[in-house]
Amino acid sequence: MKVIIPVAGAGMRLRPHTHTQPKTLVPIAGKPILAHIIDDLHNTGFEQFVFVLGYLGDKVEEFIKNHYQNQIQAEFVYQEPREGSAHALWIAKHTYEKENEILIVLGDTIAILDYSKLLKNKHSIICVQKVSNPTQFGIAQIGKKGEVISLVEKPKIPKSNWAIVGVYKIKNIPLFLQSIEQLFERKQKNQNEYYLTDAIMNMIEAGETILTMPVTHWYDCGKRETLLEANAILLNKPEFQNYQNLQFPESVIIPPVSIGKNCIIKGSIIGPNVAIGEESILENSIVKNSIIGSYSEITNILLQNSIIGNDSSVKGENYVLNIGDNAEINL
Repeated sequence: MKVIIPVAGAGMRLRPHTHTQPKTLVPIAGKPILAHIIDDLHNTGFEQFVFVLGYLGDKVEEFIKNHYQNQIQAEFVYQEPREGSAHALWIAKHTYEKENEILIVLGDTIAILDYSKLLKNKHSIICVQKVSNPTQFGIAQIGKKGEVISLVEKPKIPKSNWAIVGVYKIKNIPLFLQSIEQLFERKQKNQNEYYLTDAIMNMIEAGETILTMPVTHWYDCGKRETLLEANAILLNKPEFQNYQNLQFPESVIIPPVSIGKNCIIKGSIIGPNVAIGEESILENSIVKNSIIGSYSEITNILLQNSIIGNDSSVKGENYVLNIGDNAEINL
């Protein structure tokens, strides 16, 4: 089965980091968002991938060719102009229109699920997870048998709290493409985009049965707060639990952390929930709940709940104090 991964968006909510790199290459827990997605799928057995590129797409293509050249079969399609997720799938139709079924995984979300269960089901599937703030997501109204009744993007009055997590299995490819084409014919745009959820609703209205499947975990990486939350959760995975090999005798490392190759850390306290890219330098600093890019320099500062890009420098000040009795200083 082919996996279609749309990664054309500009990632406006992650500015300023997406000024210079696509959202899907923003690092989280030691590697780009896209690498987490590809690795999970490849480890499950998927080998054929189609990437729909747009904003800074050459960087995404270069990353995939450099890191996955001998591991996956990759096709690249450029989406210009960028008119939404359904339009992205339409632009790439020549890569999958003869397939019996496809898997669609949005390139800015990490979902953990039972793919064997997903593949065995004879129906199309939309993956979902319960959320406490349904007005912020695409929402699925679900029937008693797990079937989709309706899909609505960011409803003002939600009819359920089942969020669409960005993983779809589509079985009826001809009807799927026909449903997208109907969006164009009707000029059925939502916030000036053609939404994948609207195309799937056209399929349901045509009589197609589409079921839902809850995921085990879902990490929304679309904005700073959720990116840091996902970073903390992913750092607690087993591969980050071995800290004995971290050799920074002048510093304190509080797990979980991910520290890239050739980093220099002196006189600092690092962690918990910190991911640092390769070749970075941290001196006399305290860093927690943060992501630090590669080739960056952090000196004399307290950082928390922060994201620092690649090749950046953040420097604070040193103070020498001689304080008498009954004094109060707020620096």
